[in-house]
Amino acid sequence: MSTATDHDAIFVGGPRDGELFDSNDTGLIQLEIGGLVHRYIRTTAHRDRDGRSYLVYNYDGEVDPRGAQSGAETR
Repeated sequence: MSTATDHDAIFVGGPRDGELFDSNDTGLIQLEIGGLVHRYIRTTAHRDRDGRSYLVYNYDGEVDPRGAQSGAETR
């Protein structure tokens, strides 16, 4: 398991707000959580935490992989 010192980025907003991770220079990160796909987009901003600076990935919303919108019924 990685330690916080291995991470270079932080999620801002959404269900993973404040979680540190290793970005591998990815521009878009999609996570499946509770049957929905949550998107985080890389920014040029940085956020300081515990004496280190982390690249910010902002929350961009959620989509239902079956094509429905959150709160709407699917067939």
